[in-house]
Amino acid sequence: MSGIIEQERYTCAIGALQSVVAIPKAVPVLHSGPGCGNMIQGFFERSTGYAGGSTSPCTNFSEQEVVFGGIQRLRQIITNTYKVLDTDLQVVLTGCTAGIVGDDVGSLVAEFRAEGRPIVAVETPGFKCNNFESHSLVVNAIIDQYVSLFDGENPVRSEKNTVNLLASLPYQDPFWKGNLGEYQRLLEGVGLKVQVLFGPKSGGVNEWQRIPRANFNILVAPWHGQPIAEHLEERYGQPYTQFPHIPVGANETERFLRQVLTFAAERHAEIDEAAAAEFIRREREAYYEEIDNLATFLLEFRYGLPNHVHILHDAGYVVGLSKFLLHEVGIVPKEQFIVDNTPEKFQEQIRAELKTTSDKRDIPLIFEPDAGRTQEIIRGLSHGGRGLIIGSGWDKELAREKNYDFLSAAAPSPYRLVLTTHYVGFSGGLRVIEDIYDAVLATYR
Repeated sequence: MSGIIEQERYTCAIGALQSVVAIPKAVPVLHSGPGCGNMIQGFFERSTGYAGGSTSPCTNFSEQEVVFGGIQRLRQIITNTYKVLDTDLQVVLTGCTAGIVGDDVGSLVAEFRAEGRPIVAVETPGFKCNNFESHSLVVNAIIDQYVSLFDGENPVRSEKNTVNLLASLPYQDPFWKGNLGEYQRLLEGVGLKVQVLFGPKSGGVNEWQRIPRANFNILVAPWHGQPIAEHLEERYGQPYTQFPHIPVGANETERFLRQVLTFAAERHAEIDEAAAAEFIRREREAYYEEIDNLATFLLEFRYGLPNHVHILHDAGYVVGLSKFLLHEVGIVPKEQFIVDNTPEKFQEQIRAELKTTSDKRDIPLIFEPDAGRTQEIIRGLSHGGRGLIIGSGWDKELAREKNYDFLSAAAPSPYRLVLTTHYVGFSGGLRVIEDIYDAVLATYR
């Protein structure tokens, strides 16, 4: 694709510095111009972590480094970072200028690693890919350059009930912390031990060192993260099961858990099937008790409620929320927009997954990373009844123009503070319902 993309919903490759920030006491070191870190901080907001955003060490690549190379400057920054910050892992990410100049960052980082320093190098020039794809580059680099150093202490697939979870992209998914925590709770509820790798509920670098011990991996994504699962399968012989979208609400969460349980049984995990079934039953019943309460509200509410929705999000959310809203809330998905620049080779399987939502209703799906264009399409649409837009902060004014309700659920999201909220699972579905109808009720005075 060429030309200008308006209202971009993702960043360039160096945005994967947020994947490093999401590992406790890991620090991204930017071999880039000074604007790169500021750009990422401005896009994600409230995403500093231990040493991210404007606090990330940076070589501040200038004309001098363009002419003479920036390796000595990078050496100095890494050395000083060890003096100033108590770090468990450093990950050096290169920006566009370093990528063009061709600094041999890998060799420099190898020198520090030979001294016993936990440090990794990964090429993330902005012209290489976006942050959905560079997340996999960063994770695989950590596996190859750091985790591999501990292979002798962590026998491959030695823990039958342990899994590595590959799911929400840190910070790109505004609900990543809450989502990872809920995945962990659900999977532990059916008898598995879960290594989430990112966020405050992970075990930090010690958990990363234990990656080889997992019996298998769980990928929850339609396409991003797949290179990680494939790499782990090749390196450690760990098979993976893939659930192609965010499981929201009772139907898809139960399907997700049963898929994982079937896969675990085939890999000889030691699961108490009766206890797992009982856990799912309790979660389901608690969910439907709240749905019963919601039914009373819906029947008695005498004002307009949204009957159709447009979602502008990444592929996993568009499919997951469409299924949930149609089957469990009664809001009909109309034209849906995937804005994560999904590679073309994955688009047909995503279309096929969305088509399974209903055999009676076709849901138009548009892959368009230019969200300005998607907004123009929505401006030209007309559907009966009250509408709802689920998207990023960019879409708030569009919803006002259309007199639609609006829910901010995607990055960038300047109009909403998200700490540990999650949209995954049974309880995540209830939270989606709360957020939608809170937005609706707020329009009545």
